[in-house]
Amino acid sequence: MVTEFNGLLTATVFLPAAGAVLLLLLPGTRDGKPNRAVRGAAVAVAVADLVLALLVFALFDRGEDAARFQFVDQFAWIPDVGLKASYLLAVDGLSAPLVALTGLLGLCAVLASWHIGLRVKEYFFWLLLLQSAVMGVFTSLDLLLFFLFWELELLPMYMLISIWGSGRKEYSAMKFLIFTILGSAFMLVAIVAVFLTPDVGTFNLIELSGAGAALTAAAALIPLAWLFWLFFAAFAVKLPTWPLHTWLPDAHTDAPTAASVMLAGVLLKMGGYGLLRVNVGLFPNQAEQFAWVLVVLGVVSVLYGAVVTMRQTDLKRLIAYSSVSHMGLVLLGIGSVGVGGGGLTVTGLSGAAMQLFTHGTITGLLFLAVGLVYEKAHTRYIPDLGGLAGRMPFVAAAMLIAGLASLGLPGLSGFVSELLVFLGAFRAYGWPTALAVVGIVLAAGYILWMMERAFFGPRPSTGSGERFTDLTDATLVEAAPLALMVVCIIGVGVYPALLTDVFDSALEPMIKAINGG
Repeated sequence: MVTEFNGLLTATVFLPAAGAVLLLLLPGTRDGKPNRAVRGAAVAVAVADLVLALLVFALFDRGEDAARFQFVDQFAWIPDVGLKASYLLAVDGLSAPLVALTGLLGLCAVLASWHIGLRVKEYFFWLLLLQSAVMGVFTSLDLLLFFLFWELELLPMYMLISIWGSGRKEYSAMKFLIFTILGSAFMLVAIVAVFLTPDVGTFNLIELSGAGAALTAAAALIPLAWLFWLFFAAFAVKLPTWPLHTWLPDAHTDAPTAASVMLAGVLLKMGGYGLLRVNVGLFPNQAEQFAWVLVVLGVVSVLYGAVVTMRQTDLKRLIAYSSVSHMGLVLLGIGSVGVGGGGLTVTGLSGAAMQLFTHGTITGLLFLAVGLVYEKAHTRYIPDLGGLAGRMPFVAAAMLIAGLASLGLPGLSGFVSELLVFLGAFRAYGWPTALAVVGIVLAAGYILWMMERAFFGPRPSTGSGERFTDLTDATLVEAAPLALMVVCIIGVGVYPALLTDVFDSALEPMIKAINGG
């Protein structure tokens, strides 16, 4: 077993978990009030992890070595029981941007939790542990280790929703848990089947991706098509794909703001990342064979999510259903592998990967802004809102930028990813892609309608005069994460090569495998 240890990724993955444990050593209250030192320590840990995540992205070699895995940490894990399982962390062009995204949203989630007063120490413990779990998913290149991090994410999110959520929080938390555990069961079966396949006997994703011929020739245990769909079931639940999406609106609606930011920003991206890393990376022939199924599911998700979004009167549910629609574009981009080769195939996959990043920042900003609206106005019911821009101009501006990015305004990050997806998919699936474009038109409708009703319409009145006269804009702590997201959305929109070149370095080998080369 090869032993190699760079250390940067291990520090990036486990720093939040170590910080979470250290938080438990601090007193939760001081003079009968929540201990501000807990919040400060959580922010310090999140900032430090963001610095490490940005180092991973900045130091990633974009030259001749861009196609290989970098910052490798590897050593034997459980070698005495006949398992070739290893502790293996590394990044390539697909995962490096997602590591940076997780670090960025982790800090924003901590800053968005400054107002938490209930069991503060435990709250930040679960939030930081969640960040470590997601970091582990994006960096694990051993299937068994990948699965353990995938499962570790469930407990912190369940606790955050069920304890610090609102509404039917216990119901929503349990629904989230049941759906994702069911998907994980399919993944575990597939992982075991891959390992037991003759002449394979490893969980190492690097070796598996390079042993496609051996995996194909020795697929007597379970046909590769079955393995493809078992993995797909797990990732489709997390993405989520219609009709496996029903847990998402409930979880978003009842989750605290920080949990919604992490859920929409990075947890959903675990599903798209898994489809690219495993389904396309390990099963390129099956990905091409069943690409039309992915396209159909993607188009249905885009249209269904957009139509249902237009019916929502709760700001959080509106954004949640819009996520179903926009994640459908990820499937559409991945489905472009059905082209069977050519430059536009790379374009579609690159668009799907870009959508993972850009949607994470856009929805993260939307949920941050909605959380501030709810905290100050004590309602998310759109008909009861109106004229908020006059009282909360900074929040309204952030919400508008996120909304325009979501509907694909040129110059913002959402336009880049959506354009790449449509260019990549249109070559082989013209009419389905044209239908998906209708979803973007609907997105313009529900985003602009929501902004008009909630922020720029007439102020609602009561018997004694106008409502919301005492509303205040975001404080410095509240405005900081909004500003970070806005800078990221505009920066990627203006200079998309910052990400596209990195993503392409990982996706081009997948295209070569599909083309048989």
